[in-house]
Amino acid sequence: MERFISILGSTGSIGTQTLDVIRNIKGFTVSALSANFNVELLLKQIVEFKPAKIAVTDYNSFLKVKEQVASLDFSVEVLFGMDGLCEIATLSEVDTVVTALVGSIGLIPTLAAIHAKKNIALANKETLVTAGSIVMKAAKENNVSILPVDSEHSAIFQCLQGNFENKISKILLTASGGPFRNFTKEQLQQVTVSDALKHPNWAMGKKITIDSATMMNKGLEVIEAKWLFDVELNDIEVLVHPQSVVHSMVEFTDGSVMAQLGEHDMRVPIQYALTYPKRVENNYPKIDFFVKNNLTFDKPKLDLFPCLSLAFSASEIGGTMPCVLNAANEVLVAKFLNSEITFLDIPRLIEKTMSAYTVKYDFNIEDLLSAESWVKSFLKDYFER
Repeated sequence: MERFISILGSTGSIGTQTLDVIRNIKGFTVSALSANFNVELLLKQIVEFKPAKIAVTDYNSFLKVKEQVASLDFSVEVLFGMDGLCEIATLSEVDTVVTALVGSIGLIPTLAAIHAKKNIALANKETLVTAGSIVMKAAKENNVSILPVDSEHSAIFQCLQGNFENKISKILLTASGGPFRNFTKEQLQQVTVSDALKHPNWAMGKKITIDSATMMNKGLEVIEAKWLFDVELNDIEVLVHPQSVVHSMVEFTDGSVMAQLGEHDMRVPIQYALTYPKRVENNYPKIDFFVKNNLTFDKPKLDLFPCLSLAFSASEIGGTMPCVLNAANEVLVAKFLNSEITFLDIPRLIEKTMSAYTVKYDFNIEDLLSAESWVKSFLKDYFER
């Protein structure tokens, strides 16, 4: 049976790899794609996959795409902005929406897709970080499956297959440790943007690569895991596993531990989210245990990578604080990528932002948007002093 999907963020790392998965397995039709700035790649995707609709969030790029598709020999409707994202997330024929957008922009279209009863292949962790209670409640009410695409959450999800009735004792969330896991504080003070973008194992987009270097990515994944698997923060433990072979583990109450292992290839968890509950044969590289024969695990160095602690703290505080954590991180990572602040300024200024904010506990989507606006205003004032 043919399945129809929309991909939100098709020109990013997860989006391009999702399309590669679709090239390699049968039975999928791409109904819609979205992008921000990457017009050239989006046009190539349009020609290859012939989606019915496109959403573009940058206005100048929207105008360019609209002009270019007019000369194609098939019809493509080009939509703009958040309204466009929500429209392609709710198309009647679509079965699954792949949310591969970067940042909190993914929240509104993901919720729209859930209310339209579309299953979600979730790569946009910020959706659950900022609004986990709202999103999971909506998914339950609409009988929608949220299938994790992140390698760690996919690993946990796979370990739980056949074990949903068995109580989890602990989730063991693995982290590569990033490129600076053996650095001193003095060395961290000197790192450049170029240094931080050299992840030792994974090929990812710039923002998530910086998050991995600061370990904020793991902190966001902790919050995401809390909501996805309905566990307490105390039941999630982070292990630094430099080889990135064990993607995560689950310990059950009898002491048994189940792990999911594999090569570091994001196409595997993407494919599993698309084909669940089936596993489909592919030609991706398979792990060679005679080569990957030295697996190590260490505790994270929270004194050197305080972003992880800040994420735990934000989740413990609850309410709108995780949204503030995420919004501050988005602003500061962008500034770091522009060489406007140092690597260690990221956690320092996130903590400063969190300390200045008054949490709201009974909140809705509008409150989250207000919290994001407050963060942007607070940091703008800080940098303009």
